[in-house]
Order: sequence, then structure tokens, then C-alpha cells
Amino acid sequence: MNKKMRFLAVPAMTLGAIAMAGSPAMAADGSYSSTLGQLNGTTGTGMVTVDVMGDQAKVHLEVSGLAETFMDGPYPHVQHVHGEAMGVCPTSANDENGDGIISTTEGAGSYGGILTTLSTSGDTTPAAALNLELGGQGGSYTIDRTITIDDAQQKSLEAGTSVVVVHGLDPATAGVSEEVFGSPSDLDPKLPLGATSPALCGALVKGQMAAMPEGGADTGVATENSSTGMIALGGGLVLAAAAGGAFVVRRRAAHNA
Repeated sequence: MNKKMRFLAVPAMTLGAIAMAGSPAMAADGSYSSTLGQLNGTTGTGMVTVDVMGDQAKVHLEVSGLAETFMDGPYPHVQHVHGEAMGVCPTSANDENGDGIISTTEGAGSYGGILTTLSTSGDTTPAAALNLELGGQGGSYTIDRTITIDDAQQKSLEAGTSVVVVHGLDPATAGVSEEVFGSPSDLDPKLPLGATSPALCGALVKGQMAAMPEGGADTGVATENSSTGMIALGGGLVLAAAAGGAFVVRRRAAHNA
């Protein structure tokens, strides 16, 4: 099994094993937060709070200054809670192949596999990890919803190993050639490496509960830009390819906030 397959398979196997272990771990109750740091030349910023009571988590995520457009539409950014590893964000030392980009797989030794997808609506399981239509759209957006989390996610929070990662780099600031940026992603070869690599990262730290989740799982989201057309393929969504099969991501103008 290659490195990519190990990265994708471990979270699913772990989730299944822990799901049979018993009742939810209530010790995870509390408020978790992080100010997201920059990776791979990102100039954006972000913050996240996760208030947990039982299997309900009220998530508030705000990001700004990320890559804004893709093929004349909003750039889709997916984000997840990773866990069950070191509970830290990767550094340039994690760029194992030396191509100038810390890929998602290269960072997995620091933050672990995907436990929860912080989607804008609908599915929050690892299965939705690369569903671009459910990602944040554009350079600035807010996700504010209450979701259901499983035992694996609760135990990772309590253990202090949960890390939020926002994906999708800006080619204008990534500091690599267009060839490297547009090379096949380690997660899905149909996507460019830059589109799936981590842009923002922060470990969730437990503090005093700020707000309790209310009601059941919510599918609401507030975003500055609506989703544009993506191509459905194999139950997920992929970025549309430009003529000749090349992926093109629009570079931001220098003064475009």
C-alpha cells in the first residue's frame, strides 16, 4: 500500500474500530479554539472555535485572505479536523520530496488523518473530505453550524491531538513553479497538488466553554460567495480541467484583498 492509500485508509479504519468500542466519551465536553497559522506561503488568516457537549459540536470558523478565484469562479477550500497523531502543524522540514510544498500526506505525521470534515452543509464524515462543493467558497468565508461528532473525534479532542487544516493554496504566493503547483495531488491525481495542500493550520486547545450547542445537527452556513459549477465524478466533485487537460488557477492581482 503506497503512502497516499495509507493516508486515506487509516482514518476510515480507525473510525470503524472506535465506533464499536462503546458509548461516547463525555470527557470531551468543553470549548476548543485555535488561531490558524500559515503554511506553504499562505498570506491568509483564520480562527476556529468548537464547543462540544456530548456528540454535538458547535463549530465557528472564519478565514480571510485565501486564494479567491478558480476558472472565473470562487476558489473551493476544504477544511477538516485531523487527529490521532502528534497534534501539531507541520513545518518546512516535513517537505519530504523537497518540491517546495508541504502536501497533505507529508503533514499527516504531524496532524494525523481526517476525523471530521468541516463542510459548509451536509456530510461531515471523512467521506466528504474532497467534496469541493461543500467547501468554503472564495478567499473569505464563515462556517457556523452545529454538527454531530463521533467517538474518534471526541477522544482526539480530549487527548489534545485535534488539528484544524484549511486546504487550497494561492499560486501567486506558494513560491513554486506552475508545474509543481499543478502537478497531480497526493490525495486525488485529478486535482492539482496546490489545490489540496494545507494553507492554514492550528491545533485545537481546550478552554472554558463559550457557548453551548443548541438543537441538533445544522446544515446552515454563511459565506461571502456562493458555489459555482463543479463537475460531479464518482460521487465526489473535482475541479474542472482547462483545455488540454491542464489545471489553471487564476493568480490574484497584487492589490486584490
